[in-house]
Amino acid sequence: MKASGTFTVVSFNPTALTPEPPVETGLPVGVATMEKHYEGETLTGRSATLFTAAFDQEAGIGSYVAMESFEGALAGREGAFNFVHSAATDGGPARGAEHFAIVPGSGTAALAGITGSGGLRITEDGTHHIWFDFDLP
Repeated sequence: MKASGTFTVVSFNPTALTPEPPVETGLPVGVATMEKHYEGETLTGRSATLFTAAFDQEAGIGSYVAMESFEGALAGREGAFNFVHSAATDGGPARGAEHFAIVPGSGTAALAGITGSGGLRITEDGTHHIWFDFDLP
């Protein structure tokens, strides 16, 4: 099965990161929580996201990792589940080293037993697109 749509970031709340012992690297590391809203013909809902990145805003170089807890509907089936995604950028428009997976065992209600993957794409106008390729029992 497939579901797709767009999302907007409703809130982005950075949190101080003070690892012990401190480690100095070439890119600053940050942590934030986010709320996102999803909409589309086959995807509606919201998510709570834990986001971390090592990133240089000016150069557009770095990587991120995100764990999301989604609740809503995929292809008309309502419930909740977790998914994880990550990617890297080297200053250009392309994303590399991408990973996207639905967390096994995390589905509830009509999404119980969900498995699969998906992906993200950001268009030149800044629209964030998301899709899920998933199976249900």
